[in-house]
Amino acid sequence: MPNRELQDSEYKVFRDFLEQQCGIVLGENKQYLVKSRLGPLMARFNVSSLSELVAKTLSPFERQLRSAVIDAMTTNETLWFRDTYPFELLKKQILPELEKTSRTLKIWSAASSSGQEPYSIAMTGLEYQQSRPGAFSLGLHVLGTDISNTMLEHCQRAEYDGLALSRGLSPERRAKFFEDSGNGMMRLKAAVRKNVSFRHLNLLDSYALLGKFDIIFCRNVLIYFSPEVKAKIIRQFAGALAPRGYLILGASESLSSVNSDFEMIRCNPGIIYRKKA
Repeated sequence: MPNRELQDSEYKVFRDFLEQQCGIVLGENKQYLVKSRLGPLMARFNVSSLSELVAKTLSPFERQLRSAVIDAMTTNETLWFRDTYPFELLKKQILPELEKTSRTLKIWSAASSSGQEPYSIAMTGLEYQQSRPGAFSLGLHVLGTDISNTMLEHCQRAEYDGLALSRGLSPERRAKFFEDSGNGMMRLKAAVRKNVSFRHLNLLDSYALLGKFDIIFCRNVLIYFSPEVKAKIIRQFAGALAPRGYLILGASESLSSVNSDFEMIRCNPGIIYRKKA
């Protein structure tokens, strides 16, 4: 029977590896998370113990295994229009302010996971354009990035099963924006897909090649990073935003005492941040 136990020393080494590779900080008592996420990889990579799997992961020559381990540890479940209010703020407050932009409006979903957030943003943009003919005459584009190549492949297929579609997606939006693609799957229609693209990015790396954005969504991600890494990422977000561009974080995340490049705007409900001019 496969051995899923890890010594404390092995867990510490793995924690250090994960933080170095992608900035994620595991707590002292998260061995259970490592066991549940990495356990299924043991059969796939033909190892008999979690200790052996972790040891192999540390080898720079085990690139496929390393990629699979990072995928497993960084993939989080998500849902459509998560928390609702950020998308309502986008539609009712932010897009009206930016609708006369004389270029393509650029929005970045900085941790796209399986695609629900960037596609929810794109659907919100389409709904706004349909209600305001002439808004964003040069278009609206959403870039989704993620560290997981597996998730990015899923995003690009834009296909979801009934369970995924049941999480946060109204029947009206399902009927409006999805089409049957067979085998019990539904695919986003071309009108949504054409406004979204995806690329691989580790948030610890430079964002210089991405260009400038009007809005950045980075929700429920910063909580996994150390204060130092969080501050670095926020500085880079500020550099990637156009003047007076918006940063939208998760409900439990804050910029207090981290960065002075943004002003906080209290909404009802929620908080958003605007880059200072």
